[in-house]
Amino acid sequence: MPSTAATTTDAFPVFKSGRIGVLLLNLGTPEATDYWSMRRYLKEFLSDKRVIETPRLLWWPILNLIILTKRPAAKGKDYDSIWNTDLNESPLKTTTRGQAEKLAQIISDASPEAGELITVDWAMRYGFPSVKDRLQALQDQGCDRILLVPLYPQYAAATSATACDKAFEALMQMRWQPTIRVSPPYYEDTVYIDALATSLRQSLAKLDFEPEKILASFHGVPKSYILKGDPYRSQCERTHALLCEAMNMPQDKLMLTFQSRFGNEEWLTPYTDMTVKGLAESGIKRLAIITPGFSADCLETIEEIAVENRDIFMEHGGEQFAAIPCLNDSPEGMDVITSVVRRELQGWVTF
Repeated sequence: MPSTAATTTDAFPVFKSGRIGVLLLNLGTPEATDYWSMRRYLKEFLSDKRVIETPRLLWWPILNLIILTKRPAAKGKDYDSIWNTDLNESPLKTTTRGQAEKLAQIISDASPEAGELITVDWAMRYGFPSVKDRLQALQDQGCDRILLVPLYPQYAAATSATACDKAFEALMQMRWQPTIRVSPPYYEDTVYIDALATSLRQSLAKLDFEPEKILASFHGVPKSYILKGDPYRSQCERTHALLCEAMNMPQDKLMLTFQSRFGNEEWLTPYTDMTVKGLAESGIKRLAIITPGFSADCLETIEEIAVENRDIFMEHGGEQFAAIPCLNDSPEGMDVITSVVRRELQGWVTF
């Protein structure tokens, strides 16, 4: 059970300890869709050296004079189209909060004692709630051991690493640092692959058509990042191969692609949008896309896949299109997160 340690005199502060924190980490979101909110978000995101590795002398003029002048208005319109107006926030924030709340309930239901011991929280690498604030909040509640859970199945420096960077940056400012663990990528975890396969089967069963092709679309990164040693592509390939095996589908039926490229540099191929266009032009009439690298639906899945790529497919001869939802906080999605957390907390607590 949690304990509270205090000095023998009132002249010194009381320190809470003995609890365990679990902090779910996701990419981030603007706080609103107006120009200045979008500009603040994009500036933080695109100023990250893990995301954009171009030398600052070249990148700063492009970012500040061109991108941050034009892009906020355009991206604000995209976010407007998917915005959760009831809660006045992006779907990514809504879902990540839901994942944290459901995880806390799952732990408590499995073991009331563990539920009393563990505090589950969530944070965004860019925007709010910030990683620094939530780490401090966990420590203030007596969490002297904290598990960081980057919600990225496949590791990339521009996702998992930068989320951890932000946490370590916050730790550098703490006099009393909690003990930290970081959950590893789960790209070939059996529970994750089974969840993807179950979700895909369920989604396909709900369609009124049978796709001729299915794309497994992962977020892209520049090819140069892989050549520098990032394992991201190989982990995406492994996930794709295992999903094909679980679905008993050949890889030319369930195809691997990469989306969301930015700028003029060569990114990982094949590109999702070009593949969609090529399939439609070749005579494919029925297409579905699943996005296994995203733990929650966001702008890149709801707008880029379900709207932009659907339009590309239809404009070039396609007839029926489906965007398969991410695992989100569905039972299958929570099975994955719970499995990761349960495994990484071994030795600290059992539930």
